[in-house]
Amino acid sequence: MNKQILIPTLLILGISLFAFKANDSILRKNIDAFTISQDPYDLRGGEIIFQSSQSSLSQAIQLATHSKYSHVGIIFKKGDSYFVYEAVQPVRVTPLKEWIERGEGGHFVIKRLRKANNILTPSAIAKMENQGKKYLGKNYDGYFEWSDERIYCSELVWKIYKDVLGLEIGELQKLSEFDLSSPLVKSQMKKRYGNNIPLNEKVISPAAMFNSDLLETILEG
Repeated sequence: MNKQILIPTLLILGISLFAFKANDSILRKNIDAFTISQDPYDLRGGEIIFQSSQSSLSQAIQLATHSKYSHVGIIFKKGDSYFVYEAVQPVRVTPLKEWIERGEGGHFVIKRLRKANNILTPSAIAKMENQGKKYLGKNYDGYFEWSDERIYCSELVWKIYKDVLGLEIGELQKLSEFDLSSPLVKSQMKKRYGNNIPLNEKVISPAAMFNSDLLETILEG
């Protein structure tokens, strides 16, 4: 390649690389904004965050609920940083930035209780966090049973809101009300229950919480 062609080509590549790094820097800055006290989203604690996790169980949940959201957690603030209480294995507290990056495509939606100023007072948020602490370390409930011995993601958030504020975020359903026709869903059900599927077990899904009229979207990324 002669110099007349080489030099412009290198300039174009250099500009493209700079633009890519600049865009990546902007993305990192937006995510890092969650770790400062004066963030542009005014997160306070008690917000509910949704994402699509990356697992075969996640895909089954999406198919059964006809929703792209398969995982949910509740946000709390500690000092200048934000964390998510989530039911995985085991139930734990995860930095918000790490939680977001772990989801499919880094996509997430944060929802807040309507009229939160009147309900999510600092005292109420502190009580919700203390309620969440009692579940820390518990095993993840892959059988979706309605007990406190083991717990799954939407159950954790639902129970915190119900126990502290008396609010039901999303409608409880029976397992039989979900779409169980997909081969992947059938495979997951067989893996967990064998031939004894508890179709009358009450369940709260991430989709039901996401569609709750009690919540409003404040941020999508």
